[in-house]
Parts: sequence; C-alpha cells; structure tokens
Amino acid sequence: MTPATDLPKPASTVVLVRDAPDGTGKLEVLMVRRSAGMAFGASAWVFPGGKVASSDADPAWDDLSDGNYDHYERSLRIAAAREVFEESGLLLATRDGRELDADACAGFDAMRSAVEADPSLLLKLARDAGLRLTLDRLIPFAHWITPTFEPRRFDTHFYLVHAPADQVVSHDGREAVDHQWVAPQDLLDRRKQGDAKLMFPTRLNLEVLARSENASSAAAAARASKVVTVEPRVEERADGKVLIIPAEAGYGLTEERMKEVMG
Repeated sequence: MTPATDLPKPASTVVLVRDAPDGTGKLEVLMVRRSAGMAFGASAWVFPGGKVASSDADPAWDDLSDGNYDHYERSLRIAAAREVFEESGLLLATRDGRELDADACAGFDAMRSAVEADPSLLLKLARDAGLRLTLDRLIPFAHWITPTFEPRRFDTHFYLVHAPADQVVSHDGREAVDHQWVAPQDLLDRRKQGDAKLMFPTRLNLEVLARSENASSAAAAARASKVVTVEPRVEERADGKVLIIPAEAGYGLTEERMKEVMG
C-alpha cells in the first residue's frame, strides 16, 4: 500500500488565454517564469498554479462562487482562482454581476502576498469586497499526475480560461519573477533554441494550444475534448530510460527520452 505521505497532492494550473492586442487576433497565453530558487520547476516558464489549500474546500465558498460542484471540484477551481490572483494579480471574479477592471484589481494588489501566506484570506477578501468567483469560466483542459519516481508528487488539474479583458498582469516577484503573453508556438521555438526552459507537461499542453488560432477556438477545442489522466511511467531500454504516456491523451506523442523531458 502507498503511504499517505507519498500520495500526490491536489493542485490546479490555469491556462489563461487571450487574443493578441496587436490587431492580428492570434492566440496568446500567459506564462510566468519561476524563481531560480524554487524546489520544483526552477527557472521554468509555467502556467500559473499551485497546491490546493485546506481553505479552498471551505463550504462557505458555495455562496461566494458560481457553479454547482462537489467540494473537491470546487476546491480545485478555488485554488485555480487563488493562484492566478497570487501570481498574476488577475481576479476571476465579478462584483454586482460585472467583471472587475484594472482599477478595481489594483485595490486588492496589496493583499496578494497576504493571501499567499494565508490562503484563507481570499475568502475574507471575497466576502468583504462583495466578490463572486466565476468558476464556471474555467474549462477542464488536462489532468497530470506526477510519476511515482518523483519525490514531490502532484495531482494537477489544468483549466483553460479567457483572461479578464480589462485587467493587467503583474507577476508577484517571489514565486513568479517574470511574465509574458506569448504565442504558444513562439515559446516552443524558444525552447528548441535553448532560450526557454519548459517542463514536460507544460510543453505538451503548449503544443495542444498551438493548434488553435485564437482564444475562442482554444476554448471550443477544450470543451470538445475528453480529458484523459496522464500519469507517466518509465521504461528501461537498452539505450536508456524512456518516459511513456497514454496515446489516448491526444498529445501526438507517447514517449520521450528522459534526457529530453526537462528543458
């Protein structure tokens, strides 16, 4: 039996998309670069996200967020919204039925580090400010479980969402030391050139995004796709170790040499 301490921790990752504001309307995705001092994914470009906190499952969220979800699914979505707020300053929320704009979000910016230190403060912020989290906007996109050979394991649910149109991103400067709105293929090309570090799930999900021309088509594709759980396994071969993932996950790739997995 697997010890409880070895079970993967629930986590959420958010794929924030928009149409490029340069008039081309091409798909862009928000990426943040992790600090070099992070224990997991140091210096890598990632989607915003992190572990589910106990307060994300507080039943009080039932009245402060959209959607009819069980507490586990709601906790994943609350964690998604919280991590987006902490790492980018964007708030996936409405007040009096209206999406927040940049000025409204600026008023909450000072709370970001406090929420990072104590995730339960997001609940207090939402209640005091009259906010309602728009969890229905989050579209299931992917599901990855860290393989058993890794010391730090996560059961990560990816969600795709249109970024709020009138809000402005600012990375937190702690976990996220930089951010970019970037075309998925451009970042993939930078990786090939050695100019960007990407973790394996990030790379494959960027490849999926690169199939879409704009944010609406990416959302439509996500809604039409079945999310298949991916828990990679390692296979020993004569010429080295290979990481294997299920073909039905739809990535167009089923194996990768271990030396190519990170980078």
